Amino acid sequence: MSAVSALASSMSGGSATAGGPQNAFSSLSSESFVKIIFSELGHQDPLAPSDSKALLEQLSSLRNIQSSMDMSTRLKSLVSQNELAAASGLIGKRVSGVTDEAARVSGEVKSVSRTGDGAVLVLQSGERIRMSNLDQVLGAQP
Repeated sequence: MSAVSALASSMSGGSATAGGPQNAFSSLSSESFVKIIFSELGHQDPLAPSDSKALLEQLSSLRNIQSSMDMSTRLKSLVSQNELAAASGLIGKRVSGVTDEAARVSGEVKSVSRTGDGAVLVLQSGERIRMSNLDQVLGAQP
């Protein structure tokens, strides 16, 4: 197995943890990168040398893809935080929307919670409205 194949297979086995996505490319230092290059060059057949330029291009492409994936993950986190902040600004205000059960409800927002589907407004009546299902902010309770 070549060094690039080993690195690629370790990348595909990477998983997201509480601290963020962990994988081979996000933790690859310049020193590790050079070791991979020298390992690949050391294991090649001297009578049929591999193209080191192609190897560098492949590694560069893989790093660019990983950078894009990391940026996407961070952007999703930022959007989630922004949605929660916007929802918390509605506490004490009267809102209207549709519940997950497709029932139209309105009332004063008592609290906000974060779920896997985003921010959820909890009304004084106990009804819950996802921020994505909110259609009207009526203002403060009279």
